[in-house]
Amino acid sequence: MSWHFTTDPGAFLTAAGPHLAAEPARNTAVLTTMDTAELLGWWSGPDGTTATGVLVASPSAELTFGVLPVAAAAALVLPDGAEPAALRGETAPVEAYAAATGRPWEPVMGIRLFRLGELTPRDPAPAGRARPARTADLPLLGDWTADFAAVHGYAPQDDHADFLTERIAEDRLHVWEAPDGRPVAMAARSRTVAGQSRVHLVYTAPAERGRGYAAGVTAAVSRAAAASGAAEVVLFTDLANPTSNALYRRLGYRPVADHLGIRFTNG
Repeated sequence: MSWHFTTDPGAFLTAAGPHLAAEPARNTAVLTTMDTAELLGWWSGPDGTTATGVLVASPSAELTFGVLPVAAAAALVLPDGAEPAALRGETAPVEAYAAATGRPWEPVMGIRLFRLGELTPRDPAPAGRARPARTADLPLLGDWTADFAAVHGYAPQDDHADFLTERIAEDRLHVWEAPDGRPVAMAARSRTVAGQSRVHLVYTAPAERGRGYAAGVTAAVSRAAAASGAAEVVLFTDLANPTSNALYRRLGYRPVADHLGIRFTNG
């Protein structure tokens, strides 16, 4: 049993494809970021070849675990002795890796992975309608994305235009319009990979919260993800936010696994 690493997504898929496809929902974070990852890794099982665990490392030095045995997490040593600045994944492997390194760390977020069962849109529907985002929406959506990133502890960026433009061009970003035509909320979905798509970037303008707009736009994006061919539609929620957890349950999402995000400190 050992770790293997590559920078080539094709080689990664050749080695770890069956493992990724076996549980696409639990591997969603790896599947949706592997094309832009700085490093990809897989843990081989007792036969020395079959992948039984996976990870990706981002250019910002954040490590993300997919489905991964605790023993593999504890045995992980990155190439050239690299040390991640942050880590996220299912709770037990994250804690095992952190303990094995002996480095001090602090929790950043507790999140829960949900998978869609039967979509149950809000009834009655919130006022307004969903529509695909447009290029003209970019300035507003850029402000919303920056606020979303700050609230959820993501690394700050000077410009989210490329991130948003890609999703707009592929009809993967929706907004909810109030009856007067103003965009009041947004939600996005990942590309469908290995039969799964992840809903993300769910955000409502602060002055518009409490009106059901997040439920409306999340239902619209979830429906679009299923229509794109995703057999499994998933999302993450903040465990510290009971409102969002309750919202997604009402829409038909069911819990899969709890995740932990940590940041390594200097002590």
